[in-house]
Amino acid sequence: MSTDAYVYNPIPPDERDPRIQAALAELRDLIARRFPAATFTVSRGEDPEGIYLTPLVDVEDLDEVTDTVLDRLLDMQVEEGLPVYVVPDWPLERVRAHLRRPAPPVAERLRALALP
Repeated sequence: MSTDAYVYNPIPPDERDPRIQAALAELRDLIARRFPAATFTVSRGEDPEGIYLTPLVDVEDLDEVTDTVLDRLLDMQVEEGLPVYVVPDWPLERVRAHLRRPAPPVAERLRALALP
């Protein structure tokens, strides 16, 4: 192994750690600037073990939220060893509305699954 090789050494996932608190605040701020109506929860997760920030955002595509923080989040995880993750979700009303939509006809769903 080269002496120049980078060794990933994450810190323990402790929500009280000032580095983790600062990371969560920065990620919240980045998301809130683009999605001002977002609300947030923080929890401890196990797959992988870490601190999870869950922004609830009423957008069609949750990838928009992830794209907002992805570069910075990767820096935090890899360069700073912070076990912090962002998993956006929809507010309950959007989930309910999505579940109320009628399913497409079976024939249409089968065509969508057909391989070229």
